[in-house]
Amino acid sequence: MLLELRVKNLALIEKAEVSFRDGLNILTGETGAGKSIIIGSVNMALGGKASRDMIRQGADHAYVELIFSVDEKEKQDLLKNMDIDLPEDNTLIITKKIMAARSVSKVNDETVTAGRLKEITSLLIDIHGQHEHQSLMYKSKHLQILDDYAKSRTTPIKEETARVFGQYQKLSKKLDTMNLDQEERLREADFCRYEIEELEKAELKEGEEELLTAAYRRLKNSQKIMEQLSEAYDILENAQVSTALKAVDQAAEYDESLGGIRDQMYDADAVINDVSRDIREYMDSFSFDEEEFVRIEERLDLIHNLQAKYGSSTEKILKKLEEKKRRLEELENYDLVKQETERQWKECRDDLERLCAKLSEVRKKEAAKLTKKISQGLKDLNFMDVQFSMEFNRLPQYGSGGYDEAEFMISTNPGMPVRPLGTVASGGELSRIMLAIKSVLADTDDIPTLIFDEIDTGISGRTAQKVSEKLAYIAGSHQVICITHLPQIAAMADAHFEIAKTSGDGLTTTFIRELDEEQMTGELARLLGGAEITEAVYDNAREMKRLAAERKQQK
Repeated sequence: MLLELRVKNLALIEKAEVSFRDGLNILTGETGAGKSIIIGSVNMALGGKASRDMIRQGADHAYVELIFSVDEKEKQDLLKNMDIDLPEDNTLIITKKIMAARSVSKVNDETVTAGRLKEITSLLIDIHGQHEHQSLMYKSKHLQILDDYAKSRTTPIKEETARVFGQYQKLSKKLDTMNLDQEERLREADFCRYEIEELEKAELKEGEEELLTAAYRRLKNSQKIMEQLSEAYDILENAQVSTALKAVDQAAEYDESLGGIRDQMYDADAVINDVSRDIREYMDSFSFDEEEFVRIEERLDLIHNLQAKYGSSTEKILKKLEEKKRRLEELENYDLVKQETERQWKECRDDLERLCAKLSEVRKKEAAKLTKKISQGLKDLNFMDVQFSMEFNRLPQYGSGGYDEAEFMISTNPGMPVRPLGTVASGGELSRIMLAIKSVLADTDDIPTLIFDEIDTGISGRTAQKVSEKLAYIAGSHQVICITHLPQIAAMADAHFEIAKTSGDGLTTTFIRELDEEQMTGELARLLGGAEITEAVYDNAREMKRLAAERKQQK
């Protein structure tokens, strides 16, 4: 679960720290107080886009920190497989530093890319934003929801389908290239033989280029080498170390403490003599062989020309040689190879058809269960006469996820036929439908923290009460963080936070604080009463809290 959120110098926030609780965490505040900044900061920390314009005026950077507690053994193992080591208290800390030129994300002090960050955080938190319900307008989202619901049954089949589909694509691509006439095959075969002969004749060896390059460089710079070594030899010969050694040796006869220096001088004299001897031996043995130089130069030219044609390294060239040999064998046995490829393609297609059919059958069975649960959830959310189902169509081609195209169908009025969800439901209805889906998925969803940003848009009255009960139900198995402006939802809070802003010294600052029981009642009264909060409004707020507590006990 998400333990803490810390924000510094982000938009209107100078500094804010929030310690979230289990169950339903409610965030409320006046319009414009900065509620969107709080959720925005979480999104940024999770890998979302962070604009430098979000840095608070006068600051050089903004900073967001999320602290998670990872208590589930399965999550710990998954993170370990991602090379994320948790400390003994199983906390995972995500930080994002937003600077003018760039942003840096870290997980437990290790810098990570945005892609890797999203992969890690997808195990821990799911944000349902203000407009996420609009994704229900797209059919592809519907099939994803079904697969998420039935993942224990669909995932193994989907993985096998994706594997076979990859083979199917490879064989299909190969067949597409096997439409050469005899003249084209003969021409390509001749060219393959020429290239194979060229490569085999070269007799390339691993590591040869590096050895030849070193030898070529030595021979090409032989004159410079000899000049520098000759200079070094003369300097060492004239260093008069032996004379210095003799002087120190005589001095040591009068002072034994000079024995250490004398020993060092002996060592230095021996080393210099050895180096001088080695330099002389190298110079005496060195010879410039014009024929060897030309041979090496020509050999390197050949290697470089082959690299330009076949690959940037000997390893790649030799790999290309094997590919050419296989291709020549195919061309020389073209009809047999084509027949075998067609046989493999048909076999693979049959396997793919079988897997897609199996996946489709499982999906349809699970869709019946899912839509039944969603229908019940919609009735709980004040859809009185709702019909909800899922319609399947077969796509004209295979895909890595099967051949299904699925779409949610709905009717909210008695006697009216079901129609595609995206063409019927209003924005407010879509929001409630998404909440119903989330509540169904909550039973199978293993993501511990769910954030709902203004899920209550466009609803009020009895519907708002139903939404609050649904959120409380989800909070029974998940940590839920919800931004709302409705008192019916806020009354269900297990923990309630107020977001407010103050002005001073020409700056506006947003802050957030957790409310105690009395303050929660006061905030409820504000949500209920508007401009004027009377004692009757306070009584209403207290009654709303009492009834909410009773409903939560009944759950």
